[in-house]
Amino acid sequence: MHVLMVAAENDALPGAKVGGVADVVRDAPRALAKQGITVDVVIPDYGFEPLERIYVGEVTVAFNAQPHVLTIFKVQQAQTNVSQIVISHPLFSESGSVYCNDAPGRPFATDATKFALFNAAVCEALLQGVLKRPAALHLHDWHSACVVVLLKFEPRYSSLNTLPIAFTVHNIALQGIRPFKHDDSSLEAWFPSLSYNGQQLCDPRYPHCFNPMRSAINLCDKIHVVSPTYSQEVLEPSNYEDGFFGGEGLEQDLQNAASQGKLVGILNGCEYPINALEGATLADFYSQAEKTLFTWMANSEQLQSGYYIAHQRLQQFKATVNNGPLVTSVGRLTEQKVLLLCQQVNGVLAIDKVCQLINEHNGRLIILGSGDKELESIFTKAMARNSNLLFLKGYGQGVGDLMYQLGDLFLMPSSFEPCGISQMLAMRAGQPCLVHSVGGLKDTVKHHENGFSFNGDTLATQTRNLISCLDETLLIKKQNPKRWHKIKHSAEQMRFSWPQVATDYITTLYR
Repeated sequence: MHVLMVAAENDALPGAKVGGVADVVRDAPRALAKQGITVDVVIPDYGFEPLERIYVGEVTVAFNAQPHVLTIFKVQQAQTNVSQIVISHPLFSESGSVYCNDAPGRPFATDATKFALFNAAVCEALLQGVLKRPAALHLHDWHSACVVVLLKFEPRYSSLNTLPIAFTVHNIALQGIRPFKHDDSSLEAWFPSLSYNGQQLCDPRYPHCFNPMRSAINLCDKIHVVSPTYSQEVLEPSNYEDGFFGGEGLEQDLQNAASQGKLVGILNGCEYPINALEGATLADFYSQAEKTLFTWMANSEQLQSGYYIAHQRLQQFKATVNNGPLVTSVGRLTEQKVLLLCQQVNGVLAIDKVCQLINEHNGRLIILGSGDKELESIFTKAMARNSNLLFLKGYGQGVGDLMYQLGDLFLMPSSFEPCGISQMLAMRAGQPCLVHSVGGLKDTVKHHENGFSFNGDTLATQTRNLISCLDETLLIKKQNPKRWHKIKHSAEQMRFSWPQVATDYITTLYR
């Protein structure tokens, strides 16, 4: 069996990772290959100059009423049954990054155009045989949705429209919405001759707009959501006031998919290599964190306050012996991840209350992540107020790996979490997690068995329960070490295996 995966990210290639989708697109093909499936993975070429390339071919596509020539390369990778493929065009590499930030009022404009061209090239390469026709096509998130739109509505590709197509929803909050017309970045600007069914493609809230994610949900044969619990949560409408994040406007389409037997919830897997970081020390972390901070500082002529305070705090941590719990958190700084930490609790922010609780146990909190500028500012100011908080504004693989290895408790109070990889990485290293019991977190972390969890029907209740759960957890660690070590051992023994995921893909997504 041959599968073609189409995505925006792929951590098998350097510089092509932003979020967890890149881990899935890296690991799932390997697991499928071990079960005899051949997999081609294709993403845009963001400028992978150092990589050894093998020329595959060229395609010319009509896009924005102009011919565009795109080049397909296979990237030399020593993987049996897995081929890494990139499609090159100046539009993909000019920004030097996977995603672009557009001006307010034009969300997704640059990226939507870029990925629409990429998708058109995939379709043309399949038609011309430059890409081998697969037994199943697997699309990931909204960035690949125009593939199925073109296959279903463009007569030129009618010979391909019977391909079985699976669509994985990694983050339903990001849907890639653009106008149908009257904009340079719109469906009719990209494909002016395309005749389409607007009822299947329009956004339910903005009917004059094209919604790529909704289009894929309606047009693909199987819809994969990345955890069983989340596949149920997305069937309900979101209620932000009560702190519930569900289908984000697409719940009716997902209900229709479920009633047709198209909706599948399969938890992502995690790799379990021999741990090369065993024996790592806090001194190793301090050294790595300082090097990483210096690298971030050097990228700007003006020293940012967040980096200066973090460096001073790092020196403070190094200079004092601390035997209390080390609480860690690694992830993108978005409302999804840290909304609860920014709520008010008795007149103070929850992040301050968390720091106070940890301080009562002589502990420290280290947070690694970047994202929303306003949230970065909130956490920088919280670091200035709390002497036991180190906030490292950015991402460094080496720093993150050491935090998973050295932390006593991993904090992940996401408001919603389709699957989550951070909790799996922490558990793999023997670090119990404290999580909001939603989505993939509910499917992986069991309260008082392999970690700690909380929930609540409102934002205020969730925030209070987060604080009380942290208080209870720290007391267990202090007062009942035997119970703590049992929970820690249970976390370390958990296995969320890719071989099982691959089996589920083969039996439920590709048939």
